[in-house]
Amino acid sequence: MGKKSRVKTQKSGTGAMAVVSPREMINLISELLQKCSSAAPSPGKEWEEYVQIRGLVEKIRKKQKGISVIFEGSREEFFPKLMAWAQESGASCEGFEIANFAGEGFGLRATKDIKAEELFLWIPRKMLMTVESAKNSVLGPLYSQDRILQAMGNVTLALHLLCERADPSSPWLPYIKTLPGDYDTPLYYEEEEVRHLLSTQAIQDVLSQYKNTARQYAYFYKVIQTHPTTSKLPLKDAFTYDDYRWAVSSVMTRQNQIPTEDGSRVTLALIPLWDMCNHTNGLITTGYNLEDDRCECVALQDYKENDQIYIFYGTRSNAEFVIHNGFFFQENAHDRVKIKLGVSKSERLYAMKAEVLARAGIPSRVTSRDRERTRSGEGRRSAARGVRSAGRTD
Repeated sequence: MGKKSRVKTQKSGTGAMAVVSPREMINLISELLQKCSSAAPSPGKEWEEYVQIRGLVEKIRKKQKGISVIFEGSREEFFPKLMAWAQESGASCEGFEIANFAGEGFGLRATKDIKAEELFLWIPRKMLMTVESAKNSVLGPLYSQDRILQAMGNVTLALHLLCERADPSSPWLPYIKTLPGDYDTPLYYEEEEVRHLLSTQAIQDVLSQYKNTARQYAYFYKVIQTHPTTSKLPLKDAFTYDDYRWAVSSVMTRQNQIPTEDGSRVTLALIPLWDMCNHTNGLITTGYNLEDDRCECVALQDYKENDQIYIFYGTRSNAEFVIHNGFFFQENAHDRVKIKLGVSKSERLYAMKAEVLARAGIPSRVTSRDRERTRSGEGRRSAARGVRSAGRTD
């Protein structure tokens, strides 16, 4: 997950506050929330809605310029501290190093020969950022009362990440400072770049992702400004759309499912250091060892000294990789396209055909995934698993 790391060098802290009155900002946020919460547009009107939402978002971004917390320096300057923190925390740090690979960005490079299925990397739970650690953090009081946070672990992780980034004493800063400053997910696309996707199957998911992210941001902006449990949140004075977009993309490109401490259920987690591995075809080779309470990864194949160490992110199509991870993988063995089949409701015999299909246990509308090789881009980023993989992008 080391690629696409265009970190902007700005001063850490809240920066210079944009000149905008609280009332003006709340009015814009309210307008955005209302627009994003309205009924789905009629067929053919989705692009028009996207342009309207984007216009409001860009107004908000312009007024918030200079408010975000961004660390001074580049990602690679913080890699030594990440490795030192990992070693102090009980993670494995021998046999590999963080390196920059042309075309793929940062990843892990073997510093010795590693055999296939050899355990080479483990990360203890105390290093992970999870929904559980969010509940036990400054975000806990809000989590206990907000149903959206309780229902959406990815949103909880995004806000958890922002709160810890703004806390100079956060134990996760050695990790957070090595995350990319921005991403190649569709949330970062210019309008014209999104327009190029209009004739693709990805467009509906891309538009929905943008709308959902804008709605979540507007909702939590208002919550943070008004809810009594948020008085101590470090986001109270600085919670920008760009902050939230960054956090959502960080989580979306890196989140994975692991067991809770008692093993009774699964939870979402960010896994430092391990998430530097880039993607290739293969099998899931990462799991969670409940006895030792750590995430463990074995080698996907034999690696010689100086080879890049890859992992398998999961069986995603290239469209899914673009939407959730921000990259294409040219040699994707699991690429496919969706073909929707169904019985038209306007057909004279629709009711009869639907009944026959229902008796056979077949819905009247199905989506067939026809595997197809597509051309495009570079590979990376992993969606390994813990128990099962959930997603990611750099």
